[in-house]
Amino acid sequence: MKTAVIAGIGSALPSKILTNEDLEKIVDTSDEWIRTRTGIRERRIDGDGLPLSHYAVEASRRALESASIDPAELDMIVCATVTPDRLIPATGCIIQRKLGAPKSAAFDVAAGCSGFIYALQIAKMAVLSGEYRNVLIIGAELLSKYMDWTDRTTCVIFADGAGAVIVTAGESPRGILATALHSDGEMADFITIPAGGTERPTTIETVSGRENLIKMKGNETFKIAIRSIEDVSREVLARERLTPADVDLFVPHQANLRIIDAVGQRLGIGAERTFVNIERVGNTSAASIPIALDEALREGRMKKGDTVLLAAFGAGLTWAASLVRW
Repeated sequence: MKTAVIAGIGSALPSKILTNEDLEKIVDTSDEWIRTRTGIRERRIDGDGLPLSHYAVEASRRALESASIDPAELDMIVCATVTPDRLIPATGCIIQRKLGAPKSAAFDVAAGCSGFIYALQIAKMAVLSGEYRNVLIIGAELLSKYMDWTDRTTCVIFADGAGAVIVTAGESPRGILATALHSDGEMADFITIPAGGTERPTTIETVSGRENLIKMKGNETFKIAIRSIEDVSREVLARERLTPADVDLFVPHQANLRIIDAVGQRLGIGAERTFVNIERVGNTSAASIPIALDEALREGRMKKGDTVLLAAFGAGLTWAASLVRW
């Protein structure tokens, strides 16, 4: 049976490392406070003034190389991000130009931390339609550009990076098996940048009031995230008549170590079957799952035939999960 498979993968991180000790010097926090509440010790931050597309292209080239596909063979590019190079045009188009992929469609998806899984489902449907052969999916964020460095509830969490995968046609049993996407706009204000759009355009007042920076209701989001990630994970497993015991590797969005641990306990998936890199990488939003997948593959945590569960929760609010037979 024809399926959509992940044929290549790559990632890219900025070279600058921002440690908890560094943050102690600029905001009222401590290494112990950050570690006990998030699990993060350090994160990567762009220190060279580079745009999002730079890291997206670097990750994409590595994914293309691993799939042995030339950029000219790409039929579609989907960039999942909430921190684009510009509001217009889509960063996907800028990536297309930099890669040299003249025949591909290119656009962005804004679904917060769930964006990569949203884009993965788009790629799956495109490939299974038969109209697209090679689809490049990128999860990329430069959240440091929208950080309020006086707000210790957000600046200690978010970070920068990019991950990319190539989705092509394959054959069962390999493939993207089941995906579930959800959202609830009633909680849109839980994670948001209040100003800078058409609802509240950028002005001197919005900038001075720090309204063009990320705001998050951390406690409310924490509780909903655990329940939502568990539910959507069980949903995709049930579609394939599988249980958490059938999962070889759980690769969650690296939002918060306490969330990851709580979801794992509820699903009955132990640390030995869960991939975690938040300690070194931080929360890179839409980039976190593809970055983690790339690291997991390079570390030998995934092998052909493994059942891999991906799950995320983010701004929107959105939550999503995908089950992949590697």
